[in-house]
Amino acid sequence: MPDTVFGARTQQDARSLQRRRLFNLGFNAAVFACVAVAAVPLVAIVSYVLKKGAGIIDIEFLTEPIPILTRSVGPGMGPAIVGTLLITGVATLMAVPLGILAAVYLNEYGKKNRVASLIRTMSDVMTGVPSIVMGLFIYTIWVLQFGLSGFAGALALACLMLPVVIRSTEEILRLVPDGLREASLALGASRARTILTVVLPAAIPGITSGALLAVARAAGETAPLLFTIGAARSFNTDVLDGANTALSTQIFRNATQPFPGAVDRAWGAALTLIVLVVLLTILARTVTKRFSIPLR
Repeated sequence: MPDTVFGARTQQDARSLQRRRLFNLGFNAAVFACVAVAAVPLVAIVSYVLKKGAGIIDIEFLTEPIPILTRSVGPGMGPAIVGTLLITGVATLMAVPLGILAAVYLNEYGKKNRVASLIRTMSDVMTGVPSIVMGLFIYTIWVLQFGLSGFAGALALACLMLPVVIRSTEEILRLVPDGLREASLALGASRARTILTVVLPAAIPGITSGALLAVARAAGETAPLLFTIGAARSFNTDVLDGANTALSTQIFRNATQPFPGAVDRAWGAALTLIVLVVLLTILARTVTKRFSIPLR
């Protein structure tokens, strides 16, 4: 009798193990299928932009001023590239540190008090605000007072980046094990020192990912810049004074023209923007690997 019961249990366990293996195999197949479906539009977009823009980009395209006549064929996008780097860089310098500090307060100090709840609510509201509304806001409070400038565009982009950085950084800080904090505090470190030397280094990869998402969104925004930076065609490295330009605005203006030369410049600018975002991503990943510590 015991042998019969043992044999039945063994067969039942074998069938259960087989069902789990089949379920695991089916789930893995579904995951890979979803990844493949998600990759199709991405590969299609990148390949099409590469096909249309690769023949346009050369040294002159990257360095020469934008031609005055939109119907003309030829260079360049140098001022737009410089403007994109300046405006996005200034916006990043404003939004990322402020967003990280806000996330540190929310997760390490504020927790669930009223001020923290208000900040989270406002952050969620800002995430859903259309970019064109943010551009009109900066146009009203800054451009009408001080004129068009790259800094005005950076302010608009920083407002769009800030809620993304806050929410992503807060979620990453929640994943840092409490044991790391407790060990640091047990050794006599203050809370501020624990955050600076233990919590933030452990969360650097995730914080960087959130910042890159914000930078990618800001670099591709067009509507806020149409109201804030103007339409310069020559180089302007002074982000505080005078009209400026960016790749996204040049893509919009050239793509809406009926002239082949302008449309070609739009495709070239689109490919240039993609390459810039990829290069910034690779650079940020390289830096974070050097300074991050594993969450163990």
